[in-house]
Amino acid sequence: MRFTIPLFLLALFLGFAQCNSSQKEDNTKDSSNTNMTDSSQTSGHQNGHKGHGKEDHNQANKHMHKRSFEDLVKSFESEDRAKWQKPEEVLKKLGDLKGKTVMDIGSGTGYFSFKMAAQGAKVIAADVNDKFQGYIKQRKEKEKLTDEQLVARKVPYDSPNLEAEEADHVIIVDTYHHVENRVAYFKKVLAGLKRGGQLLVVDFKKEETPHGPPLKMRLTAEEVKKELTEAGFTNLVIDTELLPYQYIVLGKK
Repeated sequence: MRFTIPLFLLALFLGFAQCNSSQKEDNTKDSSNTNMTDSSQTSGHQNGHKGHGKEDHNQANKHMHKRSFEDLVKSFESEDRAKWQKPEEVLKKLGDLKGKTVMDIGSGTGYFSFKMAAQGAKVIAADVNDKFQGYIKQRKEKEKLTDEQLVARKVPYDSPNLEAEEADHVIIVDTYHHVENRVAYFKKVLAGLKRGGQLLVVDFKKEETPHGPPLKMRLTAEEVKKELTEAGFTNLVIDTELLPYQYIVLGKK
């Protein structure tokens, strides 16, 4: 009888230890699965469909906004920009703009928006940034433009907020590489264009240039063309000759 009790206690102790070890092993497995799930959800883009990965997208925004708003305005509106941006030559790609409704995605200070309004277009200056929207509204008031000439439209990151067949043309200058889930985004752009409407993309070449974002944030013109084809655009044409630091991709609905 003296030996029965210690053996019973020993068996009970061993059973408890085994149970505790199994529980720790299960917890380790659960932790491993959670890390795998988190990793898959925050991975970078696949086949160019997602634009920047989450980290690169944040870096792109940091690159854009690491300077003060005032410095950005000076940079966007500098006289030097006209020499390499050639806005009048770029806009000729769209033909006569008089009476046309044109959305300018990522309009910023309205560098292209106000030039299109001066050519007789009704411009929708679209941006996600409140400060840029405020800047455009102040300049619009200063230049005494009506809503028939130009409207500022705040848009989210994932949609151009265009109504069905609202625009004759859409332009996006130096902003394409910021867009996430680009194929899905530009399907929405396509839906917002009238039949025969055009999309004009201007972005920086994937090579070292005096202006533009870091090289790893850039896309080639062929990548843009491929994504826009998947989004449903047709008659896509690439121009790498007109501008020294940027390419142009023009497509139709």
